[in-house]
Amino acid sequence: MSRKMPGRAELLTAMNDGGRRMSSATILFHQAVADRLGLNLTDHKCVDILFTQGPMTAGDLAELTGLTTGAITGVIDRLEKAGFVRREDDPNDRRRVIVRAVPKRHREIGRLFDDLAARMAELAGRYSDKELTVIFDFMVRSCENLHAAARQLRQEAEPVGKRAKGTRGRKTGVASGNG
Repeated sequence: MSRKMPGRAELLTAMNDGGRRMSSATILFHQAVADRLGLNLTDHKCVDILFTQGPMTAGDLAELTGLTTGAITGVIDRLEKAGFVRREDDPNDRRRVIVRAVPKRHREIGRLFDDLAARMAELAGRYSDKELTVIFDFMVRSCENLHAAARQLRQEAEPVGKRAKGTRGRKTGVASGNG
């Protein structure tokens, strides 16, 4: 018995639902990693950014994450105290500090991903190189869209629960302070 291929609308709906489930599973996995490391989720992802993108200033990290500079200072303080990052003087500007991830801790974190990496390698083995190229393109473009959507949300008015009556998403001139 042959199965009818879903139409484009059904496929897009299924992809949206699948994306939501994958997003939740990803967040829950990273929360489990953060728990194992004794970190909160935001701190875990900030150290991940430093490992993947390299050393940067606190201001650069704040801009990448959308967190305030005050919040990032707290993140860096906690990560430094836990031994995941260190502050170094910027060799090009004595007034600035560079935040660098500690390589030894990177290896420790990496071991927590070994099982997932093996599972994902097995999954990738089911697809041709051409299919993996399409999947990778979709992943890259999805990340770009997520970053753009996050920037848009941060540029909008206060969180929905804190809006003044009658503003319906318009800027009220009051910064939310959330990041």
